[in-house]
Amino acid sequence: MNEPVASETYAAQLRRLAELTARVAAQRAEAHTWYAQQCAAADRAVVGATEEVRRAEGAVAEARELVEKVDGEAAHLWQQLRSRLGAGARRLGDPPGPARDATGDPVLLLRGVRELLDRTRQPGELPGSVNPLLALCGIGGSMAAYALGAGARAVGVGSGGDLAVGLPVLALVVTLVGPLLGLAPARVLADRRHAVLGPRPIIVTLLAGLLTTIALLTLAPR
Repeated sequence: MNEPVASETYAAQLRRLAELTARVAAQRAEAHTWYAQQCAAADRAVVGATEEVRRAEGAVAEARELVEKVDGEAAHLWQQLRSRLGAGARRLGDPPGPARDATGDPVLLLRGVRELLDRTRQPGELPGSVNPLLALCGIGGSMAAYALGAGARAVGVGSGGDLAVGLPVLALVVTLVGPLLGLAPARVLADRRHAVLGPRPIIVTLLAGLLTTIALLTLAPR
């Protein structure tokens, strides 16, 4: 049989067990406290990350809106520049893309471009010094139309049937339209000088062409 344990030894064991139990309870409480702190920190991190994501999404939306606004304004300014250059704008092509090393606020840069275009002189009317060239345009258009009409009349004379009747009428119509043909080279002249083809240049061109057509029809052999 086992020998009975002395009361002092039993009491010491109970004290030790109580100490161990208290130590385990303290460690368990400490572990629960640490766990709660970690969960709270994780929750705060999640809330902070969610807020950062929300701010990032807002920044992305603002950046996308700014990009669309800048692209639209750049295309509009590019179109204005093309309209200022006239025929020479064909060499410009499409609007350039964003530069990789560009710095500064694009809104301010576009504002500067807009102000520069506003200060640029609007295309004016052709000066009076080009009136001889305009007259030559009208004369050349009328002469070209008359030559086409003469060729049509010649074909009509050598043909029979309906062509002999219709081609002379067509030739007369082409000849009468001759003064208007001079407006095409006159427009090219105005575009090259970055000017508009106003009323005076049009009148000079049409008058020269009309006088040429009248002279050709008057002097034409019957």
